[in-house]
Amino acid sequence: MNPIQSTRHRLYELLSSMRFAVSVLVVLGIASIIGTVLKQNEPYTNYIVQFGQFWFEFFEFLGLYDVYHSGWFLLILLFLVLSTSLCIYRNTPLMLKELRAFRESAKETSLRSFSHHHEYHTPYSTEETASRLARFLAAHGFRYKTVRQENGDSLFAAKAGSYQRLGYILTHAAIVVICVGGLLDGNLVFKAQELLGYKVVETRDIPERKVPPQSRMSPANLSFRANMTLPEGAGASAAFLRVRDGYLVQDLPFSIVLKAFRIEHYDTGQPKSFESDIMIIDPEREEPVTATIKVNHPLIYKGIAIYQSDFGDGGSKLDFKVWNLLGSHADHIPFSGNVFNKYDVSGGNSPLSVELSDFRLFNILNLSIDGKGKPRNVGPNVTFKVRDAEGQAREYVNYMNPLLLDGRQYFLSGVRSMQQDSYRYLRIPADENGEVDGYMNLRAAMFDQTLYPEIVRRVSQLALSSHGDLDTETRGRFEASVRQLLLAFSRGGFGQVAEMIDEAVPEAQRAGAAQAYVKIVTTAAFAAHAISRERAGLPPAENDEALQAFIEDSLHAISDSFHYGAPLYLQLTGFEHRQSSGLQLTRSPGKVLVYSGSVLLVLGIFAMIYIRERRIWLLVKPESSRVLFAMSANRKNRDFDIEFDNMRGKLARLLENQHM
Repeated sequence: MNPIQSTRHRLYELLSSMRFAVSVLVVLGIASIIGTVLKQNEPYTNYIVQFGQFWFEFFEFLGLYDVYHSGWFLLILLFLVLSTSLCIYRNTPLMLKELRAFRESAKETSLRSFSHHHEYHTPYSTEETASRLARFLAAHGFRYKTVRQENGDSLFAAKAGSYQRLGYILTHAAIVVICVGGLLDGNLVFKAQELLGYKVVETRDIPERKVPPQSRMSPANLSFRANMTLPEGAGASAAFLRVRDGYLVQDLPFSIVLKAFRIEHYDTGQPKSFESDIMIIDPEREEPVTATIKVNHPLIYKGIAIYQSDFGDGGSKLDFKVWNLLGSHADHIPFSGNVFNKYDVSGGNSPLSVELSDFRLFNILNLSIDGKGKPRNVGPNVTFKVRDAEGQAREYVNYMNPLLLDGRQYFLSGVRSMQQDSYRYLRIPADENGEVDGYMNLRAAMFDQTLYPEIVRRVSQLALSSHGDLDTETRGRFEASVRQLLLAFSRGGFGQVAEMIDEAVPEAQRAGAAQAYVKIVTTAAFAAHAISRERAGLPPAENDEALQAFIEDSLHAISDSFHYGAPLYLQLTGFEHRQSSGLQLTRSPGKVLVYSGSVLLVLGIFAMIYIRERRIWLLVKPESSRVLFAMSANRKNRDFDIEFDNMRGKLARLLENQHM
């Protein structure tokens, strides 16, 4: 054998060996564990936040964010197919030969060396003995072959369960079939086109119609798993494939139109079921195809399965009242817009851009204090971003209805600067009518410096009434302090008041001064609230616990509004709801192979585990009227010992003329 042939032979021996196949399976198992533990196909920003920049780039290099479509994973599948195919090619002929063989060449010496053998003396003739043995083997499901040996002895070579060997062939064939199915569904076409430079992943946020041809996949694409979001009444002929940090556009051979979307809810507001009425417009058909798809009930058209995957907003029209949180006026500006659109609104000294992101009709929250209460629907909310002139944006979520928290009602507005951050909530207390107007009127009065003389007068009258007649200078100093406190509070809330205390009061006296200042600000807020109601033409509020709680909550809300991140509060007042349906479109020709391979795998494993190969040799010796019985099995265990004892007893009764 020359060196080249020797190298080929060694390579063939390696690839078709069990150790190589097991090594590949171990690597494949590890990769599958990674793909299961690490959430796949998430936006790259999520991975950066989770792992940090260094590990993000390292894991990206390894292709761990889309393990099952990575090049090395598909290469492992290819090697597994090659190794298993060579193993089948190498061992199947031997197994089939062994399956057909009866091993009728066994000699007496070898049979006596079996650990399970027994010898009988029979009074019957050779013909009768042979007839009895034949009936015995057939009755117990053994196929047999009879041969006459050179010394005149007759050998019955029998076997049962030989098809157990087919289990090995079926399991190996199943691995090949399943891996080939995985390769077919592994985006091999795109990977080859990307490697050759024909296709490029698109990373820009541009409309689908503007995506260039090098970032679009043909309708004849062998396999894909794409997503499409359709508002009611809209249609599309392309879906999106998420690839690494970008996407591809998958063109379809037909258009899909969403005629209607329906959703049912439980009493708590949780989604119960949802479905879409769609219409497929195919240029090859004169009439459109209509169908209703539900979760787990897809429509398969031209080899493309259309699944109902999720739902969302489809561009609802929303109505708002825009309140200035830091101004001295209580007026609001009406504003209307559609979800997914951007609008410019007046934001004090600088323009602001409002980007409406999402609208949810149902929101299930558990608002109990101990968290043990029953979740319930708290009504609609809207998610939006407010972007300033420098391009900095914060995300907000505002609830339409007041929420009951700690026994009080608040309008909640959450804010966060980064997507991975948790929301921080501004609690705006609802007035006695369940509206936001009472708070906005009080807030405007606290910021309106033209009202400070009257507020100071009322505070002074209330605070100094128990001190009798005070001289003008003392009263003037007190009123100046109250005005200074009001100015400080209007510029930064309690935080600004604390800074004023730190600057003007010795450290030993700050705790007492803080209590006194908070009491004065609270008294001023009562006065401002009374003035705001007078200006609104409302009767005086009853001074009870509810009013005191409202004043305290309002002061905290005013103070928190300085950290709200935007000078505006968008109060959702109305909506025209428009739904959208999330569809997933898949073409997976390898699915049939994977299912077929799974069936083969089950059959193969069943054959290997539950079918036991047993062989029996019965050597009839006419000269001595003896029969030598030997038995073997591919798995020698307790069950085999029991079966051998059972067979030995039956043969004893059959050949030695014993009675039950």
